[in-house]
Amino acid sequence: MHKTSYIYAPNQSLFSLKTTDSKLLSDKAKPRGKFPHLKVAGPFLYVSGTSSRLPDNTFEGVEVDEMGTTNLDIHKQTKAVIENIRAILQSVGADLEHIVDITTFLVNMNDFGGYNQVYGEYFDYTGPARTTVAVHQLPHPHLLIEIKATAYFPHPIQ
Repeated sequence: MHKTSYIYAPNQSLFSLKTTDSKLLSDKAKPRGKFPHLKVAGPFLYVSGTSSRLPDNTFEGVEVDEMGTTNLDIHKQTKAVIENIRAILQSVGADLEHIVDITTFLVNMNDFGGYNQVYGEYFDYTGPARTTVAVHQLPHPHLLIEIKATAYFPHPIQ
């Protein structure tokens, strides 16, 4: 049996989410697998691994010059990932301050400094618990970073 909560998100109409529900956002890049952008489980919001991919399937932080050389920018990608997570959370009325845990996947730990610098523009020592791991690769060769997040948001309108 699912309990339904009604949530009002800014700039959106009143909508309902079951205490266990999934959400796929039409204004975000469609996941490359069969999973939602967001899973709701009671007061917890689970944001699936999120990249800098834009709705048109291009990537923030990727530039290809006239000679075909690809330049990847960890600063721009990190900012885009965090902003994508923010938009996913805002779709149900939550925001970055509700995040309690973040796991970051970096293709190259040499990018840690740039990632950490941008991360620090959004979070401080009172922010979420965090784990950063190196991975061999992500689902596209232009991706330097992916982040998954868990938020605690016990404020639905009943």
